[in-house]
Amino acid sequence: MLRVGRLRGGNRGADVGRLFGAMLSQAVNEWLQRAFQSTSSAVAPQPHCATDGTEPAQQECPVCSYNDWDPLEEVLVGRVENAHVPPFTVEVKATTYEKNWPFFQKYGGKPFPADHLKKAVSEIEEMCNILRHEGITVRRPEPIDWSMEYTTPDFKSSGMYGAMPRDILLVVGNEIIEAPMAWRARFFEYRAYRPLIKEYFRNGAKWTTAPKPTMADELYDQDYPIRSVEEKQKLAAEGKFVTTEHEPCFDAADFMRAGRDIFVQRSQVTNYMGIEWMRRHLAPDYKIHILSFDDPNPMHIDVSFNIIGPGLVLSNPDRPCHQIDMFKKAGWTIVKPPPPLMPDDDSMWMATNWLSMNILMLDEKRVMVEANESPIHKMFESLGIKTIKVNIRHANSLGGGFHCWTTDIRRRGTLQSYFH
Repeated sequence: MLRVGRLRGGNRGADVGRLFGAMLSQAVNEWLQRAFQSTSSAVAPQPHCATDGTEPAQQECPVCSYNDWDPLEEVLVGRVENAHVPPFTVEVKATTYEKNWPFFQKYGGKPFPADHLKKAVSEIEEMCNILRHEGITVRRPEPIDWSMEYTTPDFKSSGMYGAMPRDILLVVGNEIIEAPMAWRARFFEYRAYRPLIKEYFRNGAKWTTAPKPTMADELYDQDYPIRSVEEKQKLAAEGKFVTTEHEPCFDAADFMRAGRDIFVQRSQVTNYMGIEWMRRHLAPDYKIHILSFDDPNPMHIDVSFNIIGPGLVLSNPDRPCHQIDMFKKAGWTIVKPPPPLMPDDDSMWMATNWLSMNILMLDEKRVMVEANESPIHKMFESLGIKTIKVNIRHANSLGGGFHCWTTDIRRRGTLQSYFH
């Protein structure tokens, strides 16, 4: 507390003012000095990743990843504890299959079935243990109470989970980009990851939060016709989706990185405004390419198109890429994975059985893959890639495979061009 006594003689008001000003200046300087000392490690010197042919900085950044196949050193793995089924709103209905609608109508806003959730938690814990055994640092988001209802000026909802970091976080070089998302139930999902992101930021990483959409009714086509798979396929071919161009929105999982080239699809959760925001944000160092597929329900590119090495890509034969010729002309090898063994049954509430190709490359010669998918094991072995087999069958049904359940924080590599 500053104390100002009464001074005798002369211009008392001026004397008091000068004394008060001097004391205030000293207090402000002391505060600035303390603030600078507490943040200096995050601002000087700035750690960063190495690029083409350059030497890495003396101080390594804790965040550095340019693709999905360089040697993985640190990974973020999601949590399914306290997970809740999203309320059955128009955007959820548009991205799920009709056979599963009764499940969402019954459980929307409620916890996932407890026994199923318990098994999923156990599977992901074992997955983390195996990653550690492979020499990889594993980080986890914070447990959150997803049952809490929230109200904004534009909508009301409850939460969902913090299980799929790939959906919300995109690492490009030493930058973490926080996606705005498109489901109302995922509006506050970022809160589970903020403690970790702040830690990375303090240690030199860049941190960007994309414009958060209001998720007002105008973002969604409230009359989006959903009567059959064929109808949805026709609408997708016409470029019509449940999300409009009212404001930018995107899920990070609709982007696939390959050095200086990043591939993206317009989907039920990623609109052209969101893609354009990313294009401007990453230019001129990175180029964004828009892809499209024969997919009646496009949502997240990594079950349609998964780049697993320099010039090597898995392309879903059930969802052929319309732009595949440009990869062939660039000299890439296109591999069509075998049909999955996983049944596409009623318990796959938020996923497809093509999660068999939703794999995690630990480096160019090691891949984490579903234990029960023997045909794809043989495919990888024919490519000279060792398979690390893990069973996450119950975790799959919550919306993702190994790629979805993770975000690679640091891979040992440099920024290069692979697409010419």
